[in-house]
Amino acid sequence: MNLRKIIRGVGTSVEKEMAQKPNPQGGTAGREKSDEKKMEGVEVQSPSQFAYALKPSQLLNEDILFCIDVDAESMVEMKAAAPNGRPITRMDSIKQAIVLFVHAKLAINSDHRFAFATLGKTASWLRKEFSSEVDSASAALRGLSVEGPCGHADLTQLFRVAAHEARKSRAQNRIFRVILIYCRSSAHPQHQWAVNQKLFTLDVIYLHDKPGPENCPQKVYDALVDALEHVSEYEGYIYESGQGLTRILFRHMCILLSHPQQRCQQDDVDLPKSFTKKLPAVADSTPAEESVPVSSQ
Repeated sequence: MNLRKIIRGVGTSVEKEMAQKPNPQGGTAGREKSDEKKMEGVEVQSPSQFAYALKPSQLLNEDILFCIDVDAESMVEMKAAAPNGRPITRMDSIKQAIVLFVHAKLAINSDHRFAFATLGKTASWLRKEFSSEVDSASAALRGLSVEGPCGHADLTQLFRVAAHEARKSRAQNRIFRVILIYCRSSAHPQHQWAVNQKLFTLDVIYLHDKPGPENCPQKVYDALVDALEHVSEYEGYIYESGQGLTRILFRHMCILLSHPQQRCQQDDVDLPKSFTKKLPAVADSTPAEESVPVSSQ
C-alpha cells in the first residue's frame, strides 16, 4: 500500500512538471491535456471567468396611480366581518390594503408619490395631485364611493392619463406605475391603445365571484392579462382571488411593493413562502405515543 502511494505521488509531480515545460511542437503539455478535456465535453475555464459583476444601476423613485373600480360589485361582502359584527365589503378591504401599501412603500423610500382615480364606465380622477403624505392618501380614500352598475369598463382614458403623467414623471427622472383594482365578474374591460406605447407599468388585482351562469371571471381575467401585456413598460403583475378573503388581498398587495426595475417574471415569483411546523427528530428510545403532532395551521 505504501509503495502505491509513493508511485502515485511521483506520477503527480511529473505531471505537474510536464504541464509547466514548453512543448517542443509548440504550446505546452498542459494545453494538450486541456484540449483533451474539451474534446470530452468538459470545458476548462479559469476562476476569473466565473466571476459575476453586477452593473451599477439607479432605482428611480415611483409615481403610483391607484385606479379603483367603483362598480356595484365592489360592495360585495367579504367572508370576514369587522370586530363590531358589521360586514366588510370589497371596497372596505381595498381601502385598508391601499393604506397598508402606502405606509409600507414610504417606509422603504419616502420619496415615492401616490395619486388616485376611479373606474366606472371610464376612468376619472379622484385625487390628481401626487403626494408622499399618508394623510393625503387617507383623505382621498375617504372620498371614495360606489357609483352603481357600470357595465363594461373602457380603460382607454386610464391609459391616456397614465401616458401623459408618465412623460411628466420621466422628465423628473422618475418612473410611473398604475395599480388597477378590478371587481367585475362578468364585464370584461376594453381598450384602444397602440401596442408600441409602453410608457408605464401596469399591475392588476382582480377580485371576483365564483364562476357561474352569469359570471365569466376567466374571460375577464384574460382581458386584463391582455391589457397588462399590451401597455406595461416593465414586468407587470396580475393577481386574482374569488375566495372573498381579506388576507389574500393584503398578500397580493404586499407583493406589489416590489419595484418594477427589480422584478423577475411573475411565473418565477414563489412568494409568500408557506411555513410548515415540523417536530424535531425523536430518539428511538422515545415511545411513539409520547410524540405530539403539531398542526401546520
